[in-house]
Amino acid sequence: MGILVDKSDLGFGKRSWRYSMLVKDGVVEKMFIEPQEPGDPFKVSDAETMLNHINPAAAKPKCVSLFTKVGCPYCARAKDMLQERGIDYEEIVVGKDATTRSLRAMTGAMTVPQVFIDAKLIGGSEALEAYLSTN
Repeated sequence: MGILVDKSDLGFGKRSWRYSMLVKDGVVEKMFIEPQEPGDPFKVSDAETMLNHINPAAAKPKCVSLFTKVGCPYCARAKDMLQERGIDYEEIVVGKDATTRSLRAMTGAMTVPQVFIDAKLIGGSEALEAYLSTN
């Protein structure tokens, strides 16, 4: 492909210049090759660039974290609402994965569940229900 470069100055030795490639049935359909500039640029060969090329209208999955306690019916309700909508989440169990001090430091609350979506505190199960009804 003619893009072998010497990156000894960065401790890499000889290597291919960074790129990503979409290949369909053995045919190169698209290449995203990093610009020829000093260092080791990583601007266009990333997965997000390729995924945007494949489907620019695709919605990025939400990043959801959920503070819960074992046996909490409101927590179970919040998890059910997320699962019904096919939303993946990370569960942080207070008393196992985190302490109440961490819960209070992160949310300002001492009650569970506490739901974060894309780094934004949504709140408890009722707040989650309201959020999901508008999004």
